Amino acid sequence: MPTGEDFVHLHVHTEYSMLDGAARLDSLFTEVERLGQKSIAITDHGYLFGAFDFWSKATAKGIKPILGVEAYVTPGTNRFDQTRVRFGQQGQESDDVSARGAYTHMTMWARNNEGLHNLFRASSLASLEGQMGKWPRMDRDLLETYAGGMAASTGCPSGEIQTRLRLGQWDEAVRVAGELQDIYGKDYFYVELMDHGLDIERRVIKDLLRLAETIGAPLLATNDLHYVRQEDATSQEALLAINSGSTLDDPDRFKFDGDGYYVKSAEEMRRVWAELPEACDNTLRLAEQCEVSFDTAANYMPRFPVPDGEDETSWFVKEVEAGLHRRYPDGVPEASRKQAEYETEVILQMGFPGYFLVVADFINWAKSQGIRVGPGRGSAAGSMAAYVMGITELDPLQHGLIFERFLNPERVSMPDVDVDFDERRRGEVIKYVTDKYGDDRVSQVVTYGTIKAKQALKDSSRLLGFPFAMGEKLTKAMPPP
Repeated sequence: MPTGEDFVHLHVHTEYSMLDGAARLDSLFTEVERLGQKSIAITDHGYLFGAFDFWSKATAKGIKPILGVEAYVTPGTNRFDQTRVRFGQQGQESDDVSARGAYTHMTMWARNNEGLHNLFRASSLASLEGQMGKWPRMDRDLLETYAGGMAASTGCPSGEIQTRLRLGQWDEAVRVAGELQDIYGKDYFYVELMDHGLDIERRVIKDLLRLAETIGAPLLATNDLHYVRQEDATSQEALLAINSGSTLDDPDRFKFDGDGYYVKSAEEMRRVWAELPEACDNTLRLAEQCEVSFDTAANYMPRFPVPDGEDETSWFVKEVEAGLHRRYPDGVPEASRKQAEYETEVILQMGFPGYFLVVADFINWAKSQGIRVGPGRGSAAGSMAAYVMGITELDPLQHGLIFERFLNPERVSMPDVDVDFDERRRGEVIKYVTDKYGDDRVSQVVTYGTIKAKQALKDSSRLLGFPFAMGEKLTKAMPPP
């Protein structure tokens, strides 16, 4: 294991920690590369939405990605229990469980693909079953069930162990640390150390060192990274103010003290922990323990059940032909047939007949059940094959729509049909697809909203204390995109 001037940042909040992390991935990897660091982790709050994007961009840059999460953990209750819990006594509220007793924090990382899958499962169940307000919470049951292939630490000042130490509950801190060490194993449970010059951190450092010695756990130095460069601290302050609905001159707004939450060099980190070099060395040890990957060549497209004697290709061709006669009962126009034959050739060449069969299946099923379906929008409306199979309701030739905007053999990408269902019965369609094709072939997709130029101006105007009209005036003066 290399030591000396090396260091790996293992506690990192990216742009996927919404309105909290200001570290954009491209800028983050550029800075890591500039500093000569070979690896970096992602540990966003509660969710793993950025995992694949992070892995892809890091791998492309030749930087080793470590995928993790800073989890919200229930404070001694199960994930179904919404009761707020306090560890301390009256008068200790400022040192007690975060969010008025809603959760503690814990940092965890996937060591291998088993751990990555477990991380996804635990995170999903935290959201589906443990959600309290905006926090997806894990409990001890999820930690134990999905510990395989994982590494974890005592976490930040909001972690249960640091909270117990601040409250003077040494025996409880040792008990919790021992239980977590039993769950993750002696080699994979770390005592995490942070020092941003904060009293809340420095008050417990001696106790954390004593704890590590008591249970025989390795030390791990981290920097609670929320932005890329030191000068980005003001941008992160703005995000936090947007999140809390505050202005920047509000003395009581939620903010970070100091500007040290950036990608520090190995020299800076080792200077902070000069008396504990093993805490920095162990960042390299943990990085070496972690090796995860995504199978980007895998095809998870469901297989369409075709009649005996047929395959997806032959059945797709027959469905297009049958669809032409349904759409044009008085005779198929030559132009329509020619376009359908051209599209069929392209779709077969690109290997997507099964996709069209599956999409046509659930759309036509929905129509047969009286569920309202939109006529089609986006680039898919330019496809004659989609029209004759009942996927869309617009004749592309009549409307001058272009198929190549949807599928282009010179730019291979998965087709993407946008479908609108009556929201009151949309769940029935999802159940039909899941029951027919298997829940391992169906997933729901989350979309992330980002702050565009006009919204950024409006937010900035409000944060700086200007009246609402100022933001409106600025955005109206902007040229078209």
